[in-house]
Amino acid sequence: MQDSDSGDFQVSAVPSLYVVATPIGNLGDMTPRARQVLMSVDRIAAEDTRNTGRLLEKLGIRKPLMAHHAHNEKQSAEGILACLERGESIALVSDAGTPAVSDPGAVVVRRVAAAGFTVVPLPGASSVLAVVAASGLVDGAFTFRGFLPAKGRDRLDGLKRFLDCAEPQVLFEAPHRIRQLMDELLTLNLGERAICAGRELTKQFETFYRGSTAQVAEQVAGDANADRGEWALVIEGKPVVVQTEGEMQANTSLDAWIVALLEELPSKSVVKMVTQVTGLPKNQVYARVLELKDKGVLDDSEVDIPKS
Repeated sequence: MQDSDSGDFQVSAVPSLYVVATPIGNLGDMTPRARQVLMSVDRIAAEDTRNTGRLLEKLGIRKPLMAHHAHNEKQSAEGILACLERGESIALVSDAGTPAVSDPGAVVVRRVAAAGFTVVPLPGASSVLAVVAASGLVDGAFTFRGFLPAKGRDRLDGLKRFLDCAEPQVLFEAPHRIRQLMDELLTLNLGERAICAGRELTKQFETFYRGSTAQVAEQVAGDANADRGEWALVIEGKPVVVQTEGEMQANTSLDAWIVALLEELPSKSVVKMVTQVTGLPKNQVYARVLELKDKGVLDDSEVDIPKS
């Protein structure tokens, strides 16, 4: 039970799972409430028991630890449920930051809540919010993407898809892949897109690079310590193109022509004809046909254009 005026906090007598945020670098970011919970629970489920053991030693806390990480999450969820069923309360922690945010935790929270036990979140230090606050690039909504796939087509395809969004994108990147990420952003012709890249957040050597992607890529390339410490990045959203009245009228006329022609000709012929007359790229005309279909203007049967 918590007294909101005094800030005192006592672990409930009802068996509960406490999802506890821990510092991402600076021990001073450990909240008094989180410290008190770690002192009061029966045991602590940790992503890495050695790391958590060192944290608890600094805090002067001794508690039984159980391993809960990405490779044993389903099995450890069963162990945590068994502890709760015995009447124990458990604190769930990751190596740094908040469990279940680009760290293990979602599986056990889901299982515990489904079993009818109370889940209590304890907010605290967050590299997501830290880099967003320091970026100056977020005025409203943003999308958190976490870590990209390490390699393969999914990595670049995902990056293309994310960066086509209008809202700023927040990414994490491993130290040994940060230069690769910068090269990929340049390859995608995002050299002018604004970006903020932060390394070693809240730690002694916290570093931020801001500017265009081309500028930040150059700064990262020149950083001898770039491969030391994880990175958090905010990438400006795709600029919204505001159409003039003339452009809007042209688009409306184009739509009318597409719909009218489709009443008489196959889709493939319509795309070819509109492309020849307007000079628009074939892919753009094809995409407009699909948009009209999504809006219900065209029947599905009318859209049979191959992508090639």
